[in-house]
Amino acid sequence: MTQLVFIHEGQAVTDSLTVAKVFGKDHDHVMRDIRQQLNKLQEAGEAEWGVSNFGETQYQHHQNRQWYPKFDMTEDAFAIVAMSYTTPEAMKMKVKFLAEFKRMRQQLQAAAVDTSQLSPILQLLIQQEQQQQAIIERQDATDKRVAVIQETILQRDDDWRDKLNGMLNGAARRSGGVFRDLRTRSYEMLESRAKCDLNRRLRNLRDRLQETGATKTKIAEANRLDVIEADPKLKEIYTTIIKELSIGTLT
Repeated sequence: MTQLVFIHEGQAVTDSLTVAKVFGKDHDHVMRDIRQQLNKLQEAGEAEWGVSNFGETQYQHHQNRQWYPKFDMTEDAFAIVAMSYTTPEAMKMKVKFLAEFKRMRQQLQAAAVDTSQLSPILQLLIQQEQQQQAIIERQDATDKRVAVIQETILQRDDDWRDKLNGMLNGAARRSGGVFRDLRTRSYEMLESRAKCDLNRRLRNLRDRLQETGATKTKIAEANRLDVIEADPKLKEIYTTIIKELSIGTLT
């Protein structure tokens, strides 16, 4: 069973991945809903509340091992996002989420320790432990950001691209077609064969580049070939497709 609510930095939270899974929604759509609410909060002059209740972080995809953005949400933040989910099944899920938030709050209250009655030495030890934990958490956050930056640096294999473009150009000449049309067809074949959405992956790549401080030019120049090259499986399938298209024009 999916854990709906968990403890993070002494607070009961859920996250956008959990919401997407439980409500049967695409994670990109949940992220879109959250960003819309953050924009509305900013317009209402409540941007600080949004920062306090929505925490943007990253998660590592279990298949391609790349890092993607997600949001942690407090109970109030969850309520704002989920209020638009109004189907009967969604209402059941919201009740379960809120019940779990309540249970987690009670668990935190029960675990709370009044350190004011402890000896000064014990209070100092607890304070040092809390400071050390905070340092570890900040370092983890830094490590994740570095990993995201490394993942989003576009490593382009010019030799691979030149070979593919050469085969596509040759195929276009032999078939009397247009290079651009043949490129589009190759992308469509890849999406069908690999069961992927290149445009969505490209949007995700550009979002990650923006989050890591890339220039507008670099973001704009990112393309579907960058998406394909970043995924070894897609790169292998796409190379096969280009070869098939090239060979098909020889007969």
